[in-house]
Amino acid sequence: MQGRTGRIIETDIPARLDSLRWSPFHTRVVTALGITWILDGLEVTLAGALSGALKDSPTLHFSNLDIGFVSSAYLVGAVLGAVGFGWLTDRIGRKKLFFVTLTLYLVATAATALSWNVGSFALFRFLTGAGIGGEYTAINSTIQELVPARYRGWTDLVINGSFWIGAALGAVSAIVLLDPQVIDPDLGWRLAFLTGAALGLVVVVMRLWIPESPRWLMIHGRPEQALRIVADIERMAARDPEIGADYVWPTIRLRMRDHTPLREVARTLLYTYRQRSMVGLALMVAQAFFYNAIFFTYALVLSSFFHIPSEHIGWYILPFAAGNFLGPLLLGRLFDTIGRRAMIAFTYGISGILLAVSGYLFAAGYLTAQTQTIAWMVIFFFASPAASAAYLTVSETFPLEVRALAIAMFYAIGTGIGGVAGPALFGALIDTGSRTSVFAGYCLGSVLMIAAALVGWRYGVAAERRSLETVASPLAVVESQ
Repeated sequence: MQGRTGRIIETDIPARLDSLRWSPFHTRVVTALGITWILDGLEVTLAGALSGALKDSPTLHFSNLDIGFVSSAYLVGAVLGAVGFGWLTDRIGRKKLFFVTLTLYLVATAATALSWNVGSFALFRFLTGAGIGGEYTAINSTIQELVPARYRGWTDLVINGSFWIGAALGAVSAIVLLDPQVIDPDLGWRLAFLTGAALGLVVVVMRLWIPESPRWLMIHGRPEQALRIVADIERMAARDPEIGADYVWPTIRLRMRDHTPLREVARTLLYTYRQRSMVGLALMVAQAFFYNAIFFTYALVLSSFFHIPSEHIGWYILPFAAGNFLGPLLLGRLFDTIGRRAMIAFTYGISGILLAVSGYLFAAGYLTAQTQTIAWMVIFFFASPAASAAYLTVSETFPLEVRALAIAMFYAIGTGIGGVAGPALFGALIDTGSRTSVFAGYCLGSVLMIAAALVGWRYGVAAERRSLETVASPLAVVESQ
């Protein structure tokens, strides 16, 4: 590897990958990667749906503030895991990190079921979040680098949106496991977390046949392996019919390297692409606060203001999850046709407006538990593709060498500013028992989303249907003489 560093190669790998039609190979990639988001959805939903059971547990006796604290611990773990594993993903490859982060997730989730107090529960949730945070970086990088350009937006949004399939599974699990007529509630929440760990074992098997990113390999001194992987993919996927046998593939010249120095990463993000960094940060902060503040505390709203028993919370999650999954599924293709900037502005803006309207109705006492859930369902039909578009933006608008770390950094900063503070803030607002106080929190989320919509429209990048290498040239590119 070291001996190959500095060698210049000319490759047609990006053009060949982007010319492919959708195939069973791409379906398998989407399935294997989407399952991780399903697990994340299961984790987060269980944490929210189980909040009532954790408060009633004779072992834990959580308060609303404790619920907010452990939710924030999960997000802090996700932030730190994303940064640490994001750096490793760019350095040692996408595939190796899959198994490291998944193992951490499995062990920590199983350990959560054995928690004995607030401190132990928070620690295990922190470690679970670290595993999931690492998954975000490796998986979003892989999606971008294996999926053809014409499908990249829709695929990324649907995979990130599959989080909500996990949310529905978590809701159903909570309905069964928190029913006191079926099982002791103090045992039920423990079995719920063990369910997540068991499902994670399925992912291990599915990950075995996902290849390393050929784009990553071609820069990191292993072009021969990259060519073999591309040839294998081409045997499984049909070529664009407009490309004839005598077609000459566009090539790119690259100087191979074993790693990218952190100072070069910093210069790329803070100087070369500082406008794109501003856009990514604005989108991440807004969606992180919007999502985490509401989703981590929706069970508390239902129980504290609408007096819904904890064992019934799961029924209210199902329509909420449906709206969140249908949004990316139905609107996702528009990000590849109408375009990134227009759809980002629309989904962020309408989400913010709808949250402000529903927040006012909640504060005025016009909503029931059922109509509040319908309002959330409609809001997050638009907010879900908006949130996924934030990950899409930061994963396709920066060079390959810094892609995973860029995802990690913006996720970390955005979640640190908007996500970690959100659940704790809303937990405290709900504890006041004042609908007006909760409405103030909703207004803050609304303002952030509308501001992000304006930033995305004004400064976003029209990356739809374009090769990654034309959106942002690799740092290793060598101009032709």
